[in-house]
Amino acid sequence: MTLRKSAYQTRIVDDMIREKLHTFGAVCIEGPKWCGKTWTALNHAASAIMIGDPLNNFQARTLANLDSSLILQGEQPRLIDEWQEVPSIWDAVRHAVDQSNQKGSYLLTGSSTPQTKGILHSGTGRIDRIKMRPMTLFESGESNGSVSLSQLFDRRFQSAKASAVSLESLIRWIVRGGWPGSLKLSLTQSMDIARSYLRSIIKDDLTRLDNTKRDIRKTSALLKSLARNVATTVSNQTLRKDILDNEKETIDTDTVTNYLDAFRRMYLIEEQPAIEKDYRSRTRVAKSPKRHFVDPSLAVAAMEVTPAMLMSDLRLLGFLFESLVYRDLLVYSEKSNGKVFHYRHHDTGMEVDAIIEWNDGSWGAFEVKLGSHQIDDAARRLLAFSHSIEEANPNAKPSILGVVCGLSDYAYQREDGVFVLPITSLKD
Repeated sequence: MTLRKSAYQTRIVDDMIREKLHTFGAVCIEGPKWCGKTWTALNHAASAIMIGDPLNNFQARTLANLDSSLILQGEQPRLIDEWQEVPSIWDAVRHAVDQSNQKGSYLLTGSSTPQTKGILHSGTGRIDRIKMRPMTLFESGESNGSVSLSQLFDRRFQSAKASAVSLESLIRWIVRGGWPGSLKLSLTQSMDIARSYLRSIIKDDLTRLDNTKRDIRKTSALLKSLARNVATTVSNQTLRKDILDNEKETIDTDTVTNYLDAFRRMYLIEEQPAIEKDYRSRTRVAKSPKRHFVDPSLAVAAMEVTPAMLMSDLRLLGFLFESLVYRDLLVYSEKSNGKVFHYRHHDTGMEVDAIIEWNDGSWGAFEVKLGSHQIDDAARRLLAFSHSIEEANPNAKPSILGVVCGLSDYAYQREDGVFVLPITSLKD
């Protein structure tokens, strides 16, 4: 028996947690606040203690500070929620796992990465980490899952109808985000929650992260700049200049670097790395990551734009849609230990929105397009990219070429071999 909540919606990460619990003594589920970590962990736990629970003047936290080993007592797997509030819990769990040598004894959840001060050991071999993100469109029910990403690479593909989609619905999903608690709310309520989420981080959570007080105006300005440059390879120096030009706020590069590090530790932003391999063997590939928020709704909230404003600014909407696709591809690919990169060639400017690579070295190239009228051009670019790879290194060509599309009704393979993949058809 577990502590599963009756209204719990199964998540893709559930299978990963089950597998890790059979392999490691403890599993740590990390990710942004409010993405569903606690409910998911309860789905696998037999007992639990909530470190952040204010009951009896934060009795659980006090007990953990007095003696971390005391909170480990209970039926296993035992959940310790928000463990980072008392970092010594990590070593207590590691020691308990060493002593018992039992698999699947503990579950930890954390919504920020604590400073390593007070943590003596990494937990390697005893505690494994899983990153959890807001819901994908498949998890929230907007994608019918007629196309499996992993099966696509195994050449198990059949043309299929995708879930119904419109420009208005895409905008709604971007603005609402993948937060479990927002799925049944009105769009206005969802927007209010996303904006409140950012205000809470700016005014409270960033200070609690490491007891460092950060300038609220500069923090807000940097978040807005990141949102304006979402899904691009914007540099720290460009962010600094953008803040000065648009927010009339002065900020030095060191402060930008410090604040970005804090955002990463809060799981607020994601960086899509550039592919490290040089598939073309004789060319130079760019190394700068693309920057995203962990959920596109936070970029919308930071800019304070509305659905009507997005409807009239399709360029911005296109970047936000690419960010949504990156969120979903990350979740779908990580289920099978895949990674998602991007590609940009220094000299020719050739770019690919998403490169998915698997442990066996196979990989695929994907363009992300909002409208179906963009599919032909995207397919031509992918074929040109693939040809350039094969010309330089015949053994390195991609096994899959695909266009992930917003406004498309069917998943199918074109005569030129390129797959058209509506975002409302995809799953892991």
